[in-house]
Amino acid sequence: MSIPSGAPVAAPRVPEAVHLRRWAILGVLMFSLLIVVLDNSILNVAVKTIASPAPTGIGATQSELEWAINSYTLVFAGLLFTAGLLGDRIGRKKVLLAGILVFGIGSALAALSSSPGELITWRALMGFGAAFVMPATLAVLMNVFERDEQPKAIGIWAGSVGLGIAIGPITGGLLLEHFWWGSIFLVNVPVVVVALIAMAVLVPDSKDPAPGRVDPFGVVLSIIGLVLLVYGIIRGGELASFTDVTVLAPLIGGLLVLTGFVWHEKRSSHPSIDISYFRKPAFSAAVAAIALVFFALMGVTFFSAFYLQSVRGYTALESGLLILPLAAAQMIFAPRARLVVDRFGARAVCTVGMLLVAVGLAAFALFDADTPLWVLCLVFFVQGTGMAHIMPPVTVAVMQALPRERAGSGSAINNTFRQVGGALGIAVLGSVLSTVYRGDIEGHLDGVPAAARDVAGESIEATLGVAEKLGPAGKPLVAAANDAFIGAMHVTALGSAAVALVGAAVVALFLPGRPAVRDERAEAPQDTGEPVRQS
Repeated sequence: MSIPSGAPVAAPRVPEAVHLRRWAILGVLMFSLLIVVLDNSILNVAVKTIASPAPTGIGATQSELEWAINSYTLVFAGLLFTAGLLGDRIGRKKVLLAGILVFGIGSALAALSSSPGELITWRALMGFGAAFVMPATLAVLMNVFERDEQPKAIGIWAGSVGLGIAIGPITGGLLLEHFWWGSIFLVNVPVVVVALIAMAVLVPDSKDPAPGRVDPFGVVLSIIGLVLLVYGIIRGGELASFTDVTVLAPLIGGLLVLTGFVWHEKRSSHPSIDISYFRKPAFSAAVAAIALVFFALMGVTFFSAFYLQSVRGYTALESGLLILPLAAAQMIFAPRARLVVDRFGARAVCTVGMLLVAVGLAAFALFDADTPLWVLCLVFFVQGTGMAHIMPPVTVAVMQALPRERAGSGSAINNTFRQVGGALGIAVLGSVLSTVYRGDIEGHLDGVPAAARDVAGESIEATLGVAEKLGPAGKPLVAAANDAFIGAMHVTALGSAAVALVGAAVVALFLPGRPAVRDERAEAPQDTGEPVRQS
């Protein structure tokens, strides 16, 4: 898998001892990444249980449930860039070990939460740890694999995300059927212990041998800007409106601070990140593609959970099993994406991948309450196939555009755009879903008591809750809620597909095409025999 011309020359060779155990190291990195990815997908299937009164749950309200998810996202997204920089400076292994330890402690405390406030706090602590894990895994990978094997390794790394998407809901469903709600967090603890031991034994440390002076002002600006931006996005999703002052203020403030961050970095003699990389069309297109695909996909993942459980009546475990085709496609095709890119070029492969994602999203506009299960599985498989041919090539384009010693920064950029894109997708598309649903259901709430009418119009879950309390008289309201949700889902699905089409246009215009055949061995610099500096 090739990168655009003008990229840095090949780095010094990886030490032989590290090279020999590179695949074992990749296994440990995937294991660490799996914990972070799995956690969020587990929580998504547990929200109903956590909302139940004690002792089944902790009686969390809709707003508290949203913040149990959003506190993690806010801290995670806000610290990703800083975490990558710290890994380059003090050592990626140290950052990875510290991050996974904090994540494990946060998981144990979250499992023992006795109130929604405690759960929100410990979820934020888990996000703090996860922010140091995700960029470090990719940065370590870039420093234990030679350049020619990096695309294959990144494909396998990306495939592990698909594994997390699959086993998260399934694991969550199994745990909730047999144990109390806190088990979805407590299960992380033994996994963290195994990961810490494996990391300590197998993973080598590495860092930038010449990091230069620290840029504290730039670091602070990046944290403030990202936290404000993501908070504004989350708040907009909560209110289903982006015109409220509590949404616009943090959004505009975050954009202004990030603009100041870019201005500062361009003029600093020791910048945290070289902004000139974004002047390369292929690099900018790659990070834009990451954001757009997760914007589209996270939005549809959000409403598909309600479609499967609320409209179709599947349990958390059953709905988790239905997502298996998406994960299976990623695990099958992501490790092999490099072979397709070598033959057809990143531009063609990623464009087709984006079009497949768009087709899969648009298909939801044709679903109703009786759509056959095999059709659902086929659509999820198409989406997974599309993602498997997008994420590895664009990740390679981002990571190989930066020198190996700046791998932490590259990974932080990759994951920051991914996280912000995903949060924006949930907020914007969730707002569309909520607005259309409320507009459709309001005409069917005439028989609902005035005190419950506002609550009943908030979401399909709220409507079904009110209908259940009404007894036999609530049956027409259930049918109306299902119809309103399906109509809202159709509109949101088409919006998601439109975003994926924008992504297809971006990669078609700016990613590099099929590289010319050349003898890379003849062009590569002579090996001096000097190993990469390992800490």
